[in-house]
Amino acid sequence: MATAARFIDIHVLQSVPLANLNRDDTNSVKTVQYGNTLRTRVSSQSWKRALRGSFEEHIGEAALRTRRIGERVTRLLAEQHDWPQDLAERAGAHVAAASSIKFELAKEGKETVDNKVLTNAMVYVPESAVAELANLAQEHRTALEAAKDIKKPSDKSVLPKDQVEKILRTRNAVINLFGRMLAEVDDAGVDGAVQVAHALTTHETDVELDYFSAVDDVTARWKDSAGSGHMGHTEFSAGTFYRYATLDLRDLTRNTAAGNNTLRELSHAFLRAFILSLPQAKKNSTAAHTIPDLVHLSVRTDRPLSYAAAFESPVTSAHEGGYAAPSRQALADYARAANTMLGTSSILTSGWTSLETKDLDGLGTRHDAFDDLITTALDTALAATPEATA
Repeated sequence: MATAARFIDIHVLQSVPLANLNRDDTNSVKTVQYGNTLRTRVSSQSWKRALRGSFEEHIGEAALRTRRIGERVTRLLAEQHDWPQDLAERAGAHVAAASSIKFELAKEGKETVDNKVLTNAMVYVPESAVAELANLAQEHRTALEAAKDIKKPSDKSVLPKDQVEKILRTRNAVINLFGRMLAEVDDAGVDGAVQVAHALTTHETDVELDYFSAVDDVTARWKDSAGSGHMGHTEFSAGTFYRYATLDLRDLTRNTAAGNNTLRELSHAFLRAFILSLPQAKKNSTAAHTIPDLVHLSVRTDRPLSYAAAFESPVTSAHEGGYAAPSRQALADYARAANTMLGTSSILTSGWTSLETKDLDGLGTRHDAFDDLITTALDTALAATPEATA
């Protein structure tokens, strides 16, 4: 009997030129001290948002994370069901007030806005849930027409709480994969099937300050004064990033209760999206649209294994310059050493593809293309699909 596959680990090395993919609250490049050196960092939340968008586009399903679910219902009722605007706004407010999630009235300036209600927690639902909530409002239109507006947090909705919360519990492939935290609604939480690490550079980095100016076109033509129309500065960095994620096949099986065809579709879409996604911050001024230098996949039966420790000692540049090639070698060397120490009995298959022209021992079988690498990993993983667990 084949040993069940549990985890698909994905390791990516990617060189990114001058960019600021992820900023902190002061618009500065995010960093981390690792191995007593400063590295550029991209948070897992930032890269997961780009990843989720790519995944949704590939599978044709979308999820919605928002505090403004009531306003989305209002717009749908007004624009597609021809409800009067004031009644549509009342319905949206009653939708937002109908669950166990506490709410508050939206504000413009210092004044509250009637019938614009924000849930205190962000709901995370399939995009289709908006239409379901609008249909529920349609069913209770008479009650809504007779109802009072929601004017304070203690006001009660005329919509049935159990039906609203049933819709808030619905999920799709996106939520089954990435999970959902919604403690306010019973049984709405979903344990995600993927874990994503913060990306960090394999080497020490410096943050660069870029001072810029904007030319006033009229001044430039008239030449009647000197100087620019605007001056400012922003931060950038560049480097080779190590990125890591793991997909728990057992959790995905449990969340979807689906067969191998669906598992293959979702797993393939996730792995490809992880490889090709890139946060879009400052894309118009940096266009940092690179692809990975190396991708390594490993199907394991025991536990996930990150190779981030390969870069605890920062990589130094090659003699001719550059961090990509020594980073690829450092990853391969660490993988070989770690798997020698742990043993390879828990590895069902491993492989890699890269811009590297030489062989890299320790990463398994070389493949020519991303899709070939993914297909081989999934063929092995799904040949012994883990059973769903309660």
